[in-house]
Amino acid sequence: MERYKGYEIWGHAIVRGDGFAASGTVMQHNELVQGSAILAVFDTEEEARAAGAEWARAWVDCHE
Repeated sequence: MERYKGYEIWGHAIVRGDGFAASGTVMQHNELVQGSAILAVFDTEEEARAAGAEWARAWVDCHE
């Protein structure tokens, strides 16, 4: 979890047979604000989490 501009953001890596699916979550005050669908599939868990967190930061930046 990362705090970003008053939100808690998460990057997720979901194990799949072909790699790790990335998704992101934006929360505020322990309540879900927005969640993504699967964004892409990556070879590593780290890449997937980073992509999910990047999506969450971009969502916050567009909705300030």
